[in-house]
Amino acid sequence: MDDRARTLLKALIERYITDGQPVGSRTLSKVFDLSPATIRNVMADLEDHGLIHSPHTSAGRVPTPKGYRVFVDSLLTVRPYEVSEENRIQTLLPAADPQRVIASAASLLSNLSQFAGVVMAPKRTQMFRQIEFIRLSDKRVLLIIVTPEGDVQNRILFAQRDYSSTELMEAANFFNQHFGGKSFDDVRLTLQRDLGKLREDISRLMQQAVDASTEVAADNSDSVVISGELNLLGVSDLGADLDKLRKMFGLFEKRTDLMQLLDISSRAQGVQIYIGGDSQLVPVEELSVITAPYGVDGKIVGTLGVIGPTRMSYDRVIPIVDITARLLSNALSQH
Repeated sequence: MDDRARTLLKALIERYITDGQPVGSRTLSKVFDLSPATIRNVMADLEDHGLIHSPHTSAGRVPTPKGYRVFVDSLLTVRPYEVSEENRIQTLLPAADPQRVIASAASLLSNLSQFAGVVMAPKRTQMFRQIEFIRLSDKRVLLIIVTPEGDVQNRILFAQRDYSSTELMEAANFFNQHFGGKSFDDVRLTLQRDLGKLREDISRLMQQAVDASTEVAADNSDSVVISGELNLLGVSDLGADLDKLRKMFGLFEKRTDLMQLLDISSRAQGVQIYIGGDSQLVPVEELSVITAPYGVDGKIVGTLGVIGPTRMSYDRVIPIVDITARLLSNALSQH
């Protein structure tokens, strides 16, 4: 595209984002010192390139996913937030325990963007600091796992025999003394090698503990926190089409596609923009996802973002995502 085509494409997309109505040549001729005929010729070229198209009910044009991609990659101007505004946002994300601050970040993204905020929590560590066994009843034992970060997870074990409280305490002491600070995979290998040195029933109990602990570490059912999904019901591009709504809420309910997208974006640098119809990672053409990674002490541990309509004010939402990622990193690093 030449400069004139790029300028017209930028103006058309900005007008469509603002008004939500197809943009015609007469509207653009009021902005540029060009005749409607000249603008129609340029728009025809843009349509030939697949950057805009004409809805069947209107002579005006709207952006295609490809047009949005060109817009966000090379035409968009993003204004940085004022320092005072960033400080105000920081007060809305106070440092707290990791789970609370992650939920607060998702809510903050939703409130600031008026769309849906999403945060992929850090993956659970595969290591532990200590475990405890507590007798609940005959053959039922509560396994308590404490991670190096201080997180606590519980699982109920169904033992093959009844253990006394003394036996369980001795087993936990042995486990912590020999395996504390190691990963559960390392513990599994050690147990397999040294089974002969342990009493068979105690060895079986420890094997159950390792299996249960591995399931805890692999459990990702609460690894994605979403806030403000209902905001998208008010978006005209989405709320009036039941099929689009089903696809959209299927994305939130199953979360598999969303987790894949967030996992991929955690390996990228800075803010990433995924546009429905342009990216196979976004299953709904009318949705866009803006993401940024966040970290702890300089190490990337997760991703956050905003899910909104393709017709969103990218120049407004991109700084929100960027700032929230930095503030979440700071809050978690102070924990």
